[in-house]
Amino acid sequence: MASVVHLVRHGEVENPAGVVYADLTGFRLSERGRRQATWAGTHLAAHPISAVYASPLDRARDTARVIALPHGLEPLVLPEVTEWALMSRWAGVPWADLDIHFPGELAAYLNDPLDLDFAPESVTQLALRVGKAVDALADRHPDQEVVVVSHQDPIQAARLRLTGQDLDRLHHDKPRHCEVIGLSRSAGWRQASRVPPG
Repeated sequence: MASVVHLVRHGEVENPAGVVYADLTGFRLSERGRRQATWAGTHLAAHPISAVYASPLDRARDTARVIALPHGLEPLVLPEVTEWALMSRWAGVPWADLDIHFPGELAAYLNDPLDLDFAPESVTQLALRVGKAVDALADRHPDQEVVVVSHQDPIQAARLRLTGQDLDRLHHDKPRHCEVIGLSRSAGWRQASRVPPG
């Protein structure tokens, strides 16, 4: 058998001002986000999930609680899968105003995420941080299925690293809110499934 880690991006967030919420507190799921989390929970209810882990941020923990409920589990906080530290640099600034406060940085992030000399954490470091956490969970839960609720770039970076893809594909086909990406590890990691929210 193989260990399976289901990577789930949190549900949509209530964010009327359109700010970079990064690691700020108080950003909870929107009504749509709660529906997305319910969908993910229903989808994963048919799987023999042995543990649910979440980033310490509100939106991830809210999503994880919904997913854990059908299994009678309490989500466990896993700090290693928190948001990319780059986002903390921009925290609280509206996305529309990033160029005013941090000229050129958003364009650099979108055009070449491997070359961000202003980032407090490189995308390579991000991929290593989250990838190592996923590896450790597979070791902790051999031949079992677990869920990890995290954030878009951390999930994407870890997925690329673990499946042997280049990190310059960071912005290609990124996970949607509450999309469930199943990674299976036997001899190595492979993407076994990918189910978008219904």
